[in-house]
Amino acid sequence: MKMLTAAEMMAADKRTAQSGIPLAELMEHAGAAVARFVASQYAQAERVLVLCGKGNNGGDGFVAARRLAGGGRRVKVLLLGDPAALTGEAGAAFAHLQTERRVKIYTAKDEVELEAETHRIAEADVIVDAVVGTGFKPPLRGLAVLLRTKLAAMNTPVVAVDLPSGWDADATGEASATAFRADAVVTFTAPKPAHLFGHLADGAVVVADIGSPEKAVQSAEKIFWAGASKALAEVPRAINSNKGKFGHVLVVGGAWGKAGAPAMASLAALRTGAGLVTAAVPEGIVNTVAHITPELMMAPLREVQGGTVAAENLKPKMLAALLKKMSVVAVGPGLGTTPQATEFVHGLVEQCKLPMVIDADALNAFAGQTNLLKGRGRTLVLTPHPGEMARLLGTTVKAVEADRVALARAFAKKHHVTLVLKGWRTLIAHPDGRVAVNTTGNPAMAKGGSGDILTGIVAAMLAQYPAQVAEAVEAAVFLHGLAGDFAARSQDEHTVLATDTLAHLSDAFRYRVKDADGLVWLCGLRG
Repeated sequence: MKMLTAAEMMAADKRTAQSGIPLAELMEHAGAAVARFVASQYAQAERVLVLCGKGNNGGDGFVAARRLAGGGRRVKVLLLGDPAALTGEAGAAFAHLQTERRVKIYTAKDEVELEAETHRIAEADVIVDAVVGTGFKPPLRGLAVLLRTKLAAMNTPVVAVDLPSGWDADATGEASATAFRADAVVTFTAPKPAHLFGHLADGAVVVADIGSPEKAVQSAEKIFWAGASKALAEVPRAINSNKGKFGHVLVVGGAWGKAGAPAMASLAALRTGAGLVTAAVPEGIVNTVAHITPELMMAPLREVQGGTVAAENLKPKMLAALLKKMSVVAVGPGLGTTPQATEFVHGLVEQCKLPMVIDADALNAFAGQTNLLKGRGRTLVLTPHPGEMARLLGTTVKAVEADRVALARAFAKKHHVTLVLKGWRTLIAHPDGRVAVNTTGNPAMAKGGSGDILTGIVAAMLAQYPAQVAEAVEAAVFLHGLAGDFAARSQDEHTVLATDTLAHLSDAFRYRVKDADGLVWLCGLRG
């Protein structure tokens, strides 16, 4: 799913109208989508208040109000401004609303009138915010500022139409101190930058298809939503499947005192569906790692004093035996950064031509030596967190975070790799310049081991879908975060362990991002 800027969204609407689909029809579909969402997610809410501005966002609100009233809800509309100022599609929608006698319409043209209507806001079971949307440029002014303050002091659920009023659609920041609060957001056609990068609501952010032809939705940004690739994991396996069809993952890592990292990565690869998984670890921790699950196979590696991997494992016959019949190699979890471990990583990445996932200490082995990362003609996936990315580039975390999209895109293109830059809204940058944004995950996942779990999931998805690298990596990142969301819902965020996400991986696989009403859930869980 493409991301559109505000200008691109306006152009898409214009092309849609030129194709013969009236903008009034798009507004009708948009309002209907909002009504469906409110009806399904707030089934017990009888009294609905729709706050409307004078623009097209208000027009969407008028349609939603009419539809909700038609569905049996007790609906009131509060229009900020003079009805005489309504024009175009919004004016037509308001005229249609006035024919629905079950909707009570009120207006507030100044602060005195808005204060007089405060009790109507307090009486609502759910509030629909349709004051301003994508075309708005901050800051809010006038009555909207007063209304924002009133909503901030209330606990009533707020569903934002398109965007929380006052949020800049093109903003990529996590928060906006000047926008309305929201408990959920329903936007249309495609996500805008704010939907992918911002924390717009504590609940769901969904996208509704309102009828724009695919050819009308054009973007030059080459930024996409990662969740669309989850469809890859929703295709049923063939009835005559066998383990050989789903790849053999080799997890290389571990050191004395760090047996948990390769163990978790290996278990994650198994849980994600790889046909076979072998953990290659220093011989001194083989028994420890093997205890993670009986399905895991082991390959002991020669070690040096201190229990870290020896460069001796690079000998041609030893390396050939290690890589024989493998489909994907994941290297780095718990490996350590000793000189021998670094030498081993360099040699393995250079000599192994299988698809590789490079994480953790294997990434640190290339700090200041990114010239050794050559992904042309092969599949090379790097999964750094901001600290590891900073070490790779010899810069600071602050510099990495300053413009994550541009940095990730440039690195992926230069080195011909797929770069998974972890963090708030993990990015998946591809060698061709495309960047996908992940919208799943939560603070509960800020625990040791989460990166190891992700490494195993990525490796397993690559093993199963070797011809669809981009989709496999995007789906892996999305599934990992989604499993974390299920884990956080079943526990408290403080108590979730990295391995708890694996207990919810089946929930993530079964979950469908598109619901029965045709709404695509960017983030937030149904039910």
